[in-house]
Amino acid sequence: MFEDSRIGKIVADAAGRLASISDSARLDAELLLARTIDVPRSYLFAHPEEALDRASRERLERLLERRLAGEPMAYITGTREFWSLDLHVSPATLIPRPETELLVELALREIPRRAGLRVLDLGTGSGAIALAIARDRPRCRVTATDSSAAALDIARINAREHAIANVEFLAGDWTEPVTGRVFDLIVSNPPYVAAGDPALASLSAEPEAALIAGVDGLDAIRVLARDCPTLLAGGGKMLLEHGAGQAVAVADLLAARSWIDVECRRDLAGLPRVTSARRP
Repeated sequence: MFEDSRIGKIVADAAGRLASISDSARLDAELLLARTIDVPRSYLFAHPEEALDRASRERLERLLERRLAGEPMAYITGTREFWSLDLHVSPATLIPRPETELLVELALREIPRRAGLRVLDLGTGSGAIALAIARDRPRCRVTATDSSAAALDIARINAREHAIANVEFLAGDWTEPVTGRVFDLIVSNPPYVAAGDPALASLSAEPEAALIAGVDGLDAIRVLARDCPTLLAGGGKMLLEHGAGQAVAVADLLAARSWIDVECRRDLAGLPRVTSARRP
């Protein structure tokens, strides 16, 4: 429990406790306290000498314990910013990453601003990719699928809160909900972590189904390479996010299924992150 009840001291104390588990301990502390007392973060800077009551300090202590146990900030606060959208997230959804914004950027390059293309997002999770595209290309019709009903509930909440009406969410495994339909562009950030990868230790709070894809991390991409050609119109393109070390393997999988114009793009860190290909 905090001995000093002043906001400035509480933030400093909380940041010190979080330093061992977070690279952004001060920011984490400020966000948790702002959430605890339901104020903008700027309020903390303007009122460092204000004293908090015991109930508020106890609520903050409970949030700190969750963070110290390794729970991601996004799940504690319930939100994550992506493509300038403040999105709800939950343990049913993967936390949107900044590197995934490259996938959105490349998708938008494929869609003229006034075009009304049919776009499909496979494995949408919180709806981050689908909603970013739908908002920036309001004439497009975006369809998003996911096998998790709980994730789709979050995605629909995000669509409603941002008043994005040109997107539909369908439950089902990968392409199953859209069998027989045709799209101009397919995007996906599928699971691509290999089972047993040491990186999973730091991702234990997130849903395994959104992370792990077999012994080599490529099982989901194999499914998409196999099943997506029948969903694309002539000249249609697919964009896939994958691990930085998987570019060659992904290109080989696509080539084996006769995809053409296979090309990998790098993220801001210079890592090969998104591969595009055209319908065979």
